[in-house]
Amino acid sequence: MTSPKTSALPYSQAQLGTQVLIGWSGASAPGERETAFLLAYSLGDGRDGPEAGETAMHTALERSGLHVGGETLDASGLPNLPVKLLVQAGQAVLTLPHFKAQYSVPPEWLAAARSEGRVHGMFATRPWPAAVPGQPVGQDLLMSFVGDPDVIRTSAHCLLPVRSLG
Repeated sequence: MTSPKTSALPYSQAQLGTQVLIGWSGASAPGERETAFLLAYSLGDGRDGPEAGETAMHTALERSGLHVGGETLDASGLPNLPVKLLVQAGQAVLTLPHFKAQYSVPPEWLAAARSEGRVHGMFATRPWPAAVPGQPVGQDLLMSFVGDPDVIRTSAHCLLPVRSLG
């Protein structure tokens, strides 16, 4: 059984809608080291609605070399992967072919990222209209989205090496 190649589907930047980047840090289990996370998602406000936006995001991520619903990629072994993370002066800058965003990171996120030397990137295809830019996102709301099994399954995951200019 085969499945269609999503990357062959056309999409437009307007279908992706507003794209957002948010970060947090924490341990997966008590006693484990802190991990820095970044979540990239869309509000689902693209030109053709949230369903078309979800399909467009899936296509954009696959074209970027990320595997939606697949295993977590380790970008440190993939120098040609066009997904890059720069951490400098308290800012995380994430760049993909269809998306570039800067996020002011809290000190605990920065400490975890530097300690581990990498950040776990989660790239959601499912829109998240509840988390709009400029409004605080509480921990319960964040965890309900990133911990949702359907969101996890329909996202791409990538370990991104922490790079800096210095």
